[in-house]
Amino acid sequence: MDLHDNYGRPVSNIRIAVNSGCNLRCVYCHREGETKPDTPLPIEDIRAILDITQELGIRSVKFTGGEPLLREDIVDIIRAVPPGIESSLTTNGTLLAGYANELREAGLSRVNISLDSLNPETYRSITGVGVLSDVLEGIAAAREAGLTPIKINMVLLKGVNEGEVDDFIRLVSGDRQMILQIIELMDLGGCPLHADLSDLEDMIAAESRKVITRRMHHRKKYCYDGAEIEFVRPFHNSEFCRYCNRLRVTSDGKLKPCLLRDDNLVDIRGKRGEELLELFRIAAKKRQPYNQ
Repeated sequence: MDLHDNYGRPVSNIRIAVNSGCNLRCVYCHREGETKPDTPLPIEDIRAILDITQELGIRSVKFTGGEPLLREDIVDIIRAVPPGIESSLTTNGTLLAGYANELREAGLSRVNISLDSLNPETYRSITGVGVLSDVLEGIAAAREAGLTPIKINMVLLKGVNEGEVDDFIRLVSGDRQMILQIIELMDLGGCPLHADLSDLEDMIAAESRKVITRRMHHRKKYCYDGAEIEFVRPFHNSEFCRYCNRLRVTSDGKLKPCLLRDDNLVDIRGKRGEELLELFRIAAKKRQPYNQ
């Protein structure tokens, strides 16, 4: 049984926030679009959601937060993913060194690691309290455990880390286990840190030996200078919304059809069976492209 919205877009991916708390204080954090999250979902609810996703033919699940590794039962959550569904996790990487092997053994396929600077002082200024060496140890542990390909998520910040793009390209260059994602800061109201990615992407595109168009969002992957680079541009990629295949679950148990909206949430906390299945269908019908 497949799930589609009123625009004919299939829902094949689900993103579950397992908590809202984090051990960093990044200056740009959008908290997965959550405004006033309640108590995080218990693992029993997450298991029920995962079972329904399997029934609906959803093929991949990404666990996010907050920082998901702050949940003491995160390994059990990963273990609850049904067969046939690929699982991945987005983390700031600071705790990953102590979890990588357990996560892999529990069935996790790969990780996205948020890292916005390779300079210890800049990294700390962006994250408030972060220690860069902890993240680098987490990357090494993820590689060793086979949680690959590792996607390095770099949010480009005007006047802060724009000069580090070459350093990040060198970090992943020649390494088939890492991909660099350069992410546009979500500018929700004239943010002074918002950097336009257009010129940078045009330059990378012009000098790339190969360009691959990914199925999801029709986003392009550039093979440039020995590195694989993607640009994530939710506001300035006209196809980002048009080809969206994702539903989100907030940390307190609401289906969120669109990251940028809070007026169409569907509460699924404590729901089971056919009732939960029907709520998924209702949420899918509430999906519509934010940028049309």
